[in-house]
Amino acid sequence: MFLFDYIVNLAIFSLLVSTPLVIRSFINLRPLKHPLIWSGLYAGVVSIVLVLLAVKQQGYVYDIRYAPVILTFAYLGPVPGIITGLFALSIRLLSSGNWFPAIAGWLFIMVVFSILHTYFSRWQLPHFKRSLALSGAYIVVYMTIVFTFRILVHEPLFHIQYLLFVILGVLLGGLLIESHERLRRTIAERNEMELSLNASEYQYRLIAENTSDLIVVMDPDHSIRYFSPSHAFVLGYPGLAQDRAELDRIICPNDAMVFNQTVRKILERKTTQSLEIRFVHQDGRLIPFDSLCKPIEGKGGRIEHIVIISRDISERKKAEEFLVQSEKLSIVGELAAGVAHEIRNPLTTIKGFLQLYNLENPTMKYGDLLQDELERIEIITSELLSMAKPQANAFTTTNVKEVIEQTLEFLAPQSLLNNIEFKREYQGEYFPVTCVKNQLKQVFLNVFKNAIESMPHGGEIHIGLQIDNEECLITIQDQGCGIPEEHLHRLGQPFYSLKEKGTGLGLMISHKIIKQYHGCINYQSKVNEGTRIEIRLPSHE
Repeated sequence: MFLFDYIVNLAIFSLLVSTPLVIRSFINLRPLKHPLIWSGLYAGVVSIVLVLLAVKQQGYVYDIRYAPVILTFAYLGPVPGIITGLFALSIRLLSSGNWFPAIAGWLFIMVVFSILHTYFSRWQLPHFKRSLALSGAYIVVYMTIVFTFRILVHEPLFHIQYLLFVILGVLLGGLLIESHERLRRTIAERNEMELSLNASEYQYRLIAENTSDLIVVMDPDHSIRYFSPSHAFVLGYPGLAQDRAELDRIICPNDAMVFNQTVRKILERKTTQSLEIRFVHQDGRLIPFDSLCKPIEGKGGRIEHIVIISRDISERKKAEEFLVQSEKLSIVGELAAGVAHEIRNPLTTIKGFLQLYNLENPTMKYGDLLQDELERIEIITSELLSMAKPQANAFTTTNVKEVIEQTLEFLAPQSLLNNIEFKREYQGEYFPVTCVKNQLKQVFLNVFKNAIESMPHGGEIHIGLQIDNEECLITIQDQGCGIPEEHLHRLGQPFYSLKEKGTGLGLMISHKIIKQYHGCINYQSKVNEGTRIEIRLPSHE
């Protein structure tokens, strides 16, 4: 029965120690003012309860009222410890007599505990070790009081049982507090880690979901773990499933072999690789990307994932093409200047002697025609010189219809030989534009000659002319062999021609002239169906 009461007493003490700790864990209460005082008051109430539950055996009373005092001193300090001690002393005085030894012992214990707490704080001793040290001090003080006041000196078993009762209470209470505090720290660390992970995840998601770069996480077997949302607004796909087929879907088939070879290199060498690859937009066009493939190693040095970050380099490609075109134009300009200079000298001689020959032989049949063609050659050489060194031109208001008719009249012999018929579709008689007439004639001459040469078996060339939104719109539609769609964007580049003996300079000069007039030229073509050219020039009011 004594043992049972003893266990019940310790169980109730454990419950009273755990109750505030559990409440604090499950209920987020508002912090109290003066928490040390409130803690001391609660521990004092626990001391009263322990005295009321004291174990009585053979006329002796066993209680563990000093266990909460020791724990309060160890974990909270002197202020709540003394408050708890006052409660323990008060209930002791009320429950039994012999006040003097009780008060003297209590004062001695409070002084010793307060001094020890000062040293504990200086040494930064852990709280549980403080409780053990205070328990040892309590044993020494208790034995000192027993021998000083000769309290049951002949009953050592009673004192041993009493001290064991108190020390076990301290150990049990300390273990409960330590386990709860450790659990609380673990939970706090886990919550802090979760907050940190959530913050990191939010930052990475913020980057991944708002970057224009394409991010793909791929396994070594090409299975996909992640597609960044940027695929939706860069490539136009509303949603990509995490499937290998989706990756094959967006990679250009002609670049798939290069991509697979790069993945094999990454797996073999375990190094980052870069490649230039084209992705297929949802509308079918190809977009070039510069892709960086980085391996992610796991345990044992084995590659577990490959992170692919791709950046759109369309603008860079355009800049490179523009730079190349600028260099070509520079070369063409230098070449044009040299060729035109060398042509002009013998051309001047030919013109001079032709004029003398016409004077001496006024009946020569084609003298005027030869003279006109020599003048046209001189104009063309002047245009070549203007490419190298722009010159001020005399702009006049010219009727586009007259320029087209003059050009068609000049090309009439060639069109007859090739069985070509020009179909005119003019919506009016007067189409004024501000230009240099001979330059505009050169543009039409280049365009019509290309249309004729694309129709070796003859056919019709439809020429449209109208005023559209304050612009003069000239359309030329042939029935020739057509141009592949992927080559249309290169028309007008220097030295680029689809003809076997072409130089590409004709269209380049035409583009330059049209641009000089603040106009534009566009191409629409299908293979074996013909080509449609639209030239827009600002109309002169």
